[in-house]
Amino acid sequence: MEVPIGFLAMLWSFLSFLPFFFLLLTLGLLKGSLIAPLVVGIIVFGNSAVIIGLWPAHFLWTYYCVTKTKRLGLVVKVLALISLPLPLLLWPILAIVGSLLGGLGYGFFAPLVATFEAVGETTTDKFFYCFIDGCWSTIIGSCTVVRDFTDFCFHSYFSYMDELREHVPPNEKPVDIKLSKLPSCLLVIVLGVPLDVLLITIVALWKSPYMLLKGWKRLLEDLIGREGPFLEAVCVPFAGLAIILWPIAVVVAVISAIISSLVLGFYAGVIVHQEDSLWLGLAYIVSVVSLFEEYVNDLLYLREGSCLPRPNYRRNMNPPDGDRNDRKNESEDSYNSKLLLERSKTLKFTIQQYKPMQVWDWLFKSCEENSRMLLREGLIDVNDIGECIVKGNCKKLSVKLPAWSIFQCLLASAKSNSSGLVISDEIELTKNNWPRDKVLEWFIGPLLIMKEQIKGLQLDENEEGCLKKLVMDYKNEKPEEWDDAGFPSKDNVRRAQLQAIIRRLQGIVTSLSRIPTFRRRFTGLVKMLYMEAVQSGVLANQVVNSSNSERGHGNEGPSDCGHGKDSRSSGENSEHEAHGIGDIV
Repeated sequence: MEVPIGFLAMLWSFLSFLPFFFLLLTLGLLKGSLIAPLVVGIIVFGNSAVIIGLWPAHFLWTYYCVTKTKRLGLVVKVLALISLPLPLLLWPILAIVGSLLGGLGYGFFAPLVATFEAVGETTTDKFFYCFIDGCWSTIIGSCTVVRDFTDFCFHSYFSYMDELREHVPPNEKPVDIKLSKLPSCLLVIVLGVPLDVLLITIVALWKSPYMLLKGWKRLLEDLIGREGPFLEAVCVPFAGLAIILWPIAVVVAVISAIISSLVLGFYAGVIVHQEDSLWLGLAYIVSVVSLFEEYVNDLLYLREGSCLPRPNYRRNMNPPDGDRNDRKNESEDSYNSKLLLERSKTLKFTIQQYKPMQVWDWLFKSCEENSRMLLREGLIDVNDIGECIVKGNCKKLSVKLPAWSIFQCLLASAKSNSSGLVISDEIELTKNNWPRDKVLEWFIGPLLIMKEQIKGLQLDENEEGCLKKLVMDYKNEKPEEWDDAGFPSKDNVRRAQLQAIIRRLQGIVTSLSRIPTFRRRFTGLVKMLYMEAVQSGVLANQVVNSSNSERGHGNEGPSDCGHGKDSRSSGENSEHEAHGIGDIV
């Protein structure tokens, strides 16, 4: 569709768009009003049952783990035990209220957005799908929300608590607070929380009209001129919807700023303890407001910096003068790149294309491909699948398999001299094109460092061939474990470097496995692997083989490293580390 040029053409484009938009809006509002009560009922009832049913276990187990942990010092442990009743008592109330608000928003806005999405160019019968889209899918999505929330409360929570109870390495000191610093920390927190909440709220309210007007101005320009994300005709209805919903986005931004100000105020006590200075804690209370205003100015493309004072709150805090300009340029580059890239044909496609979901999908797709290969080679056998399904011992499939998939990605990226990560033959994640998401940056940042370490090791083909079995079958705690594995290099330093990379990858995967959606996706992966074993005959063959030999001697798959040893028999069957999926049976 041609872009209108001139005032009259733009005016006519705007006026001709209004009837079409209001019809879609009315239909979407009607669908949202009908679907929202059902969705709210499913989410609130399901989540409330999980919260109330598990609350006694959460209460008792939290106290037990905090009491038994060696990661906390005496003072911190006593303070935690004294203060725990408040968050534990507030948890059911806040969770149920959050479920109510989240269910209401999802149940109302998902059908509304789906109504506008149904007019996409890829849709054949637009009139029919305008009425159908967003109804049943939203109800199914609400059930998925309850399932993910259940996984978080039942599995992720206990995984966090088990990590808290783990033995502390000898060289790791427990987290503690000196009693002499405690009065200063409490004093700064008492001063910092109300002041920062008040000042940051004032800044957020002061900047909110700018956010509202600038957003409306940009959206109206894109709507009338058919530019930016609304260049294509199919995206035009979303312009009107975005204009209507933009005030809600501004309100949510202000509420988020107020909530974050509480955390920023409490962090002043951490500054006092780290720097051992009451004055620096007070300086942080003032400085964090200036930092917040600068962040908002960069977000809204207002003047650079902040007019508020910013005293140093660290003893060695001398940032280069160019840091602020670098952040500004990075923010501007990100904004310009979004304007060039936001040309998707549907809203759902846009979300999948520019969000970490794409990387998440790649991880499970890679695990699926590697699991088939490892199953054929015998490095994953019927006992691994059976233990995961029946006993819930899934560490090999839920931790080592994704770790090996990521390790392969690092190897390919190191070989290709890529500046980022080569996640497939057609996709390369670099600093310029990956989504701007803090969680994704936390995930990719360490991988880039490990990629450079692997590049420096310059592995040969024989070493790469051995790593598959070493990652899947060994604990990789000491270089001597590889002595009988046939690893070509006898250099213990080289072995230790590789083992450190493997352990760090497994630690990253363990943290990712606590994300609620991981368990749902992993359940589907195990189902696929079980069906693959049945269809390919591997299941029957390995059952016969296992009846003639004991575990540990009969599952040695083809590997360049020889037979080696299977460290699975040495203490990896931890109940609480496992991600049991007994519901598959």
